[in-house]
Amino acid sequence: MNPIDNIQPSLLGRGEELERLAVLVSSARNGHGSALLLRGEAGIGKTTLLEAAMHDLAGVRVVRSDGFEAESAMPYAMLQRLGTPFTHLVPALPRRQASALRIAAGVDEGPPPDRYLVGLGMLSLLAAAAEREPVVCVVDDAHLSDPESLEVLAFVARRLKAEAVAIVLSARPDPRVDRAVAGIASLELGGLDPQTAVQVLNRSATDQVDPYLAMRFAEETGGNPLALTDLAREFTAQQLTDSSLGLGPVPIGQRLESTYLRAVEALPADTRRWLGIVAAESTGDPALIDDAARRLAVSADASGAAESAGLATSRDRVRFRHPLVRAAVYNAMTATERRRVHEALESVAGARGRPDLAVWHAAEATLGIDDDVADRLELAADAAGGRGGTVSRARLLARAADLSSRGPEREARLVAAAEAAAVAGAARFATEMLDRIDPTALDPVTEGRVLMLRAMLALFVADPEGVSGGTEQLLRAAGLFHGRAPELEQRALLGAFNAELTSESTVRSGSLQALGRRLATGAGVTDGRRSLALRALGAHILQPYPEAAPIMRAAVAMLQDSNDAQLLELGSEAVALTMALWDEQTCVELLERTVRAATEAGNLRVLDTTLWVLGLLELVRGDPAASGRYVEQVRELRRAIGYDAEQVVNASYLAWSGAPPELVEQIAEATLLTGFAGVWTIAMTGLSIREIADGHYRDAYERLRPMVEHEFLQVTYQQLPDLVEAGVRSGNVRAARAAADRLAEFATASGTPWIRGISARAEALLAEPEQAEARYVEAIEHFGRATAPGELARAHLLYGEWLRRMKRRREARDELRSALAIFERVGAPAFAARARRELEATGEHVLAHETGDGPDRLTPQEDAVARLASAGRTNAEIGAELFISANTVDYHLRKVFRKLGITSRKQLTERMPAR
Repeated sequence: MNPIDNIQPSLLGRGEELERLAVLVSSARNGHGSALLLRGEAGIGKTTLLEAAMHDLAGVRVVRSDGFEAESAMPYAMLQRLGTPFTHLVPALPRRQASALRIAAGVDEGPPPDRYLVGLGMLSLLAAAAEREPVVCVVDDAHLSDPESLEVLAFVARRLKAEAVAIVLSARPDPRVDRAVAGIASLELGGLDPQTAVQVLNRSATDQVDPYLAMRFAEETGGNPLALTDLAREFTAQQLTDSSLGLGPVPIGQRLESTYLRAVEALPADTRRWLGIVAAESTGDPALIDDAARRLAVSADASGAAESAGLATSRDRVRFRHPLVRAAVYNAMTATERRRVHEALESVAGARGRPDLAVWHAAEATLGIDDDVADRLELAADAAGGRGGTVSRARLLARAADLSSRGPEREARLVAAAEAAAVAGAARFATEMLDRIDPTALDPVTEGRVLMLRAMLALFVADPEGVSGGTEQLLRAAGLFHGRAPELEQRALLGAFNAELTSESTVRSGSLQALGRRLATGAGVTDGRRSLALRALGAHILQPYPEAAPIMRAAVAMLQDSNDAQLLELGSEAVALTMALWDEQTCVELLERTVRAATEAGNLRVLDTTLWVLGLLELVRGDPAASGRYVEQVRELRRAIGYDAEQVVNASYLAWSGAPPELVEQIAEATLLTGFAGVWTIAMTGLSIREIADGHYRDAYERLRPMVEHEFLQVTYQQLPDLVEAGVRSGNVRAARAAADRLAEFATASGTPWIRGISARAEALLAEPEQAEARYVEAIEHFGRATAPGELARAHLLYGEWLRRMKRRREARDELRSALAIFERVGAPAFAARARRELEATGEHVLAHETGDGPDRLTPQEDAVARLASAGRTNAEIGAELFISANTVDYHLRKVFRKLGITSRKQLTERMPAR
């Protein structure tokens, strides 16, 4: 007997693929989590390969949960089946994670959980299950699964590290799957090589096929195993050799579907009707299929002939031999037959307590407009949203709109679908929904919602026209809401302010003063936290600083008193107001609270933005090393979400940390082209600071001058101290004096240690020798009470430089050593080089700084884990904050201990004290 006779055709030539899957399972056995996507066209043998690889895995728990078309708008359906064997472990999970899993599964009611919090819960659940035995999760037909399950499972797959868990997904080529599983290793399953393909064809045929034609069939089928085997079964060897078939296109695709249809047509009528029910009920649930068969008077033994013909199998789940068989059966039914089958399935699904499945079949049974079914779909959409299924909600609402009569209700459903899609990050789907809307059918409030959504989507996709026009659109929306929806009006106005900060000089709306007046007006439409924020922002723009400061301070106090949910909504306003008050300590406090709140809620989008802002703030405080740690956290977070982490570039950070200025300018100019002028300004500010550090004062002055002359809120405030230094050192003393006077006004009205230190340092630069020293000492004292290490170091540097010019070299060395130590600690190489030059000018020999770049340097992930552990966080708390499992935290800590040569958390705290 030929040794290949016992091998399924789809497995011939698949040795390397089977070995890859065996390695995956072996890694899970050894406690190293990993994941793999098998991707290939229909009939290429993905399912067979999966079944072969997962067969007889002693000591490994294999759980399966396939995707089904009927469940594609039922949030977490696939995930729920995957987690069902481990429900007994849920109570032991962290409270918020367990709650998120139960709400997502529809077991409990509560606030809809963010899908990433569900993902962290699923990661913890699988890690807990793997403590008992290795777990392999297998999902076939992932392209048919609901989007929430797919995104959560992809999130889990990307976070696997030190868990005895493997995840294997199988899918046909699908852009939606590619987006969801970005960052996961994939294995492309192509056709068989020509020699193996010919072997499969001859093995399946009744006789040997002509070698030349066999090779041609292998080429034209692309080596598709199913096409080859079914080709051989459909035709005799003589027919395959016949010139008419040999010279025509090989029957794959539509032709192969026709082949299957001929086989179906040869079956008894009852069997064909049974196959029609199976084709419409895509989950393959035997109970539902049997109930529907009885309702349609199909005989109980109708399935036998289909199984004998090899078209379907009926075991734990009814499966077609191939998706093309299902397509052939479903497409062959008349429209009337299809509706009858779906109506029957709707009834039996409802009777079995599956309203979500019932409404799907109801929609499939509907021809044309049916407002009753549309209402039911909207209720299903609301239920999906209540479980955190925003994409499923969007899809159900879009289908409801399809079945709705023209009018306001249809348009409202399209708007709600677009809003749900936007929340989920599905910008293209959201835009498609908006483009379907009839603007003449919109009431003012709905029109305003559309404008708000378009402005948000423009930022999401970085559309230059939309970014520069965002403030204008949001102000129009606020006007439409005025007198009709006060809460929405205030949300739109806050959004307009943030859009102004983003687009800055490229904004297309009216003047900044006009925006300030509109914010002040909007503050009066209701009472509450948004009103206080709007009043403060309006004062920030319109009123003299001494008058605005108390109003802004009251709003900051309100923000400090806010709960987590309120802070998540008003976090960007917190940054604007605290930085306008030169209150960096409160700004950090509020941002760190926002990080904790976003982490607790699993809101990774807010977490991503907040970490990015913290990175920018650290540059303002002069601590590029801390900024770099936040940049790395953002990168790691985006890897978890599935975004391209290499696109995370902070141009200002690059300028601080020693990148070539030309590179920084190129990145900044590219950013400006997208309309994000605010980001460009930050980059230019970073370059000006770099020029000051390098001693290129005139270049710095010329870069800063136009930005200061075109004043823009607190962004300009942050440029004034650097303009003073650049102006004094380049001979532009009058401009420096004007900037210092403004800083003095801020210091008097605000009085925080940071601004008082900055003002004193500016005055020292401008003072006569007999007054300068006292102001330098005053600046250092104020900065000692602030939390801005770079500012303190620059004060020591300037004071040391002044002392050296005053021929007081010994005192100068003390100040310059202090400056150098801080600059080296915070990772500011240009300023450190300047401090070394000054020290050497005093006659002191300076040793090169040890950078710590070596094999034992901590990775960004290890650094983050180590810092949280040194602050006293438990493994579970660290895992929740970094969206990894407790096992992975332990894995990283062991590596940290080894690299640092320590053995305890106490020693870690001594090596990495809290900031």
